[in-house]
Amino acid sequence: MIHTSEARVPTAAASRYLQQLCKHWSHKFAVEYTPERGNIPFADDRRCLLQATPDHLMMQIEANDDAALTRLEGVVVDHLKRFAFREHLGEITWHRTPG
Repeated sequence: MIHTSEARVPTAAASRYLQQLCKHWSHKFAVEYTPERGNIPFADDRRCLLQATPDHLMMQIEANDDAALTRLEGVVVDHLKRFAFREHLGEITWHRTPG
């Protein structure tokens, strides 16, 4: 069963952050991205989907268990905040959807 978690981050730099996240992980994973969308396949059973609009970054994580989902939520937010060090993104809240 796939578990899903989503977060919406208000920012005018969504496309830049999406591309930075994707480029960062493209050295380890078969990442696919455009300025508007990204797909980071961390493993066969874990991935992060990104979507940038002019005013926010949408992040969706899929994993096969809650523990992996929780770990990826933390890893993705940690990296995003490092790339966005000039901008205070505030509290990023993940919302889980039933699998």
